[in-house]
Amino acid sequence: MPTKTTILGSGAMATAIAILLADHVGQDVSIWARSEEKAEQLRNQRINAKQLPGIRIPDRVEITHEIDRAVDGAEFLVAAIPSQYLRSTLESLAESLTGNRPVISVIKGLENETFLRPSQVIEETIGSRVVLSLTGPSHAEEIARRLPASVVVASGDVALARSVQTLLSTDRFRIYTNQDLIGAELAGALKNIIGIAAGISDGLGYGDNAKSALMTRGIVEISRFGMALGAEGETFAGLAGIGDLITTCVSPYGRNRMVGERLGRGESLDQILKSMESVAEGVSTARAVFHFAEKKGIDMPITEQVYRVLFEGVSPQQATDQLMTRPMREE
Repeated sequence: MPTKTTILGSGAMATAIAILLADHVGQDVSIWARSEEKAEQLRNQRINAKQLPGIRIPDRVEITHEIDRAVDGAEFLVAAIPSQYLRSTLESLAESLTGNRPVISVIKGLENETFLRPSQVIEETIGSRVVLSLTGPSHAEEIARRLPASVVVASGDVALARSVQTLLSTDRFRIYTNQDLIGAELAGALKNIIGIAAGISDGLGYGDNAKSALMTRGIVEISRFGMALGAEGETFAGLAGIGDLITTCVSPYGRNRMVGERLGRGESLDQILKSMESVAEGVSTARAVFHFAEKKGIDMPITEQVYRVLFEGVSPQQATDQLMTRPMREE
């Protein structure tokens, strides 16, 4: 019998995962869009024009705003909703998301108010079930164009992780398994903060040396933070950690890097966010992580300076000076 997967969300990553799944013979795929207007536009044009222009959604992908129709017969759910909207969206859908269908989360952020990871929000809103995190260097624009990529699916349920590995893998999308869900989710969220820092460096014209240093020291503080919360250090040295960080800091598709670059060029955060079609998760994540790290006494100098640029009016140049003149220490 065919397997059906329902994708909750209709943004760039939701669309890319649908295209990926549609490449599998015997896969039924359904996209749930929040609004009838968005569902109709995608259904009629078969292109996510704003976020993935020029990339056709296969005809066999069902697109609907009717949640009961979308999830009918689904064995897996994919959560592709920005973290700041995740709780409210799932609460509105909870009556239709009954049962214990596993959820594959492709969300790279944290809930600002509670500091919960996506898997925790999912379990709180639609009931206890296995949640897996699909993460790593995976820009939707490249996945949808079937360019080669390697990622990680993380879950404590090893057998289910292997099932998802089989479900989603293609000859252009290679998946590794990992049992460290905490580390995978934290790495995916925190790398966006360093992506903003790398973009600021680009906007200021600081060059490759500066960005390389930011990335290297950035993974150190991400690892420090993650391990303080129970993650495994090895996770941050793999695809979920350094792999995703590299992509975020260098790719022209990176929303967080672009926010930083525009800040470095002198634009205000308000101007930047109002002009964007997609959510830059790193902005809200920087606020949440800074306050949490400060409370717990976790040293995160890059995150601190990104926070101060975003929310306290510190200039990118001042933030750079603060980082470069910190007390000398061993690496």
